[in-house]
Amino acid sequence: MAEKTPAEVLGEQLLIHKEHAAVRCTDEQLAAADAFCEGYKSYLDTSKTEREAVTTTIALAEAADFTAFDKSKTYQPGDKVYFNNHGKSICLAVIGRQGTKNGVKIAAAHIDSPRLDLKPIPLYEANELALLKTHYYGGVKKYQWTALPLAMHGVVSKADGTCVEVKIGEDDQPGDPKFCVTDLLPHLAQEQMTKTLAAGIAGEDLNILVGSRPVCREKGENRFKLNVLKALNEKYGMVEGDLMSAEIEFVPSAKAADIGFDRSLIGSYGHDDRVCAYPSVMAALDCGTPESTVVVVLADKEEIGSVGNTGLNSNFLCDFIEDLADLDGMAVRDVMRRSECLSADVCAAYDPTYASAYEANNSCYVNYGVGVMKYTGSRGKGGSNDASAEYTGKVRRLFDKNNVQWQIGELGRIDLGGGGTVALYISGLGADVIDVGVPVLSMHAPYEVVAKTDVYMLYLGIKAFFEEA
Repeated sequence: MAEKTPAEVLGEQLLIHKEHAAVRCTDEQLAAADAFCEGYKSYLDTSKTEREAVTTTIALAEAADFTAFDKSKTYQPGDKVYFNNHGKSICLAVIGRQGTKNGVKIAAAHIDSPRLDLKPIPLYEANELALLKTHYYGGVKKYQWTALPLAMHGVVSKADGTCVEVKIGEDDQPGDPKFCVTDLLPHLAQEQMTKTLAAGIAGEDLNILVGSRPVCREKGENRFKLNVLKALNEKYGMVEGDLMSAEIEFVPSAKAADIGFDRSLIGSYGHDDRVCAYPSVMAALDCGTPESTVVVVLADKEEIGSVGNTGLNSNFLCDFIEDLADLDGMAVRDVMRRSECLSADVCAAYDPTYASAYEANNSCYVNYGVGVMKYTGSRGKGGSNDASAEYTGKVRRLFDKNNVQWQIGELGRIDLGGGGTVALYISGLGADVIDVGVPVLSMHAPYEVVAKTDVYMLYLGIKAFFEEA
């Protein structure tokens, strides 16, 4: 083997060295990543809404000996608790040897995803078709939601005060019907095709096709609408007015699946941000007894600004940590000032098909590990947390020490757009926060793609963070 030149030696010492996971990881590590992602795919399939994600998370937690938090009780190091916040967000905690005295270790993710919600009075008929009016939720490309098999999920609060869960059209429910938004055929779409992508499909045109047979042969009004209501009434005891007090979401019906001949990728609806929620939960379940109390928070409403009493722009996380702090006789403000947080949200993966949208040197790539983002925001970092050099360096050293593959990047080219996360709300409580996450292709589309190795590396990174003394 030829001796290395002085420049090569210097390059090894001074330059950043990026490696693909298949080069860096052993066969055993790749197999571990694949095995870990089998559980993740199951989590995706049972967690297509924020409510379902909370239910699935509680089932996983209780199987690992977590119990519902009771602030009147005394807890010991190693005890595991959860707090269910209105059924749509959740906190998990593992009590540490030092409790909250040195702050807590927080991993924060969100469990809501872009989708189509029903309007309060959605059902109508037109030209002998029955349809539902929707209001899209989160940042979507509206044209992506047409001509796509959809499933109906949600909760209906009926006039008598009872609630029923609705779930129709999933691939694992043989015999169920599916639903869709129609689109215009190319032969008649000359005018539509001259519009921008943003204007090609209007929000008011995202109407879901739900029926085409009348309730009876006799002529009259509402025959097609009534046939839909008849089916809902027979299955769920619903009447039309019950839809006014319902939370119904239409989501893609497909199950999570391996992508590629090498099965190295996962395609699914809802990677943003359940791809960070699942590793966070599993890291808490597997962390043993930590030195400082660890907290996982899975929040709702991130896609629309973290609003409401289930979003992180509310007090529910701070209140939960305050309850933990009370057990140690600590003031919550002192706990938060000593706390650290990994804001676990996805980042944009560099896509060579759309290379002009990225700045290659400062982008994250699939199969290169955890994406670290010192800041997010838009244009002049507006709406960003912007982590300090000291905390960025601490996380960097933690990942290197524990052989967690990671990379650093931004969310696309400056001035092109941008995005935000929950990081700024948690840092506003006094904690040190930095964004980490899994790079995603086709983010916010009904079908997103991630690399299995990146999912596994995020789990290893959060677990190391929790176990750090």
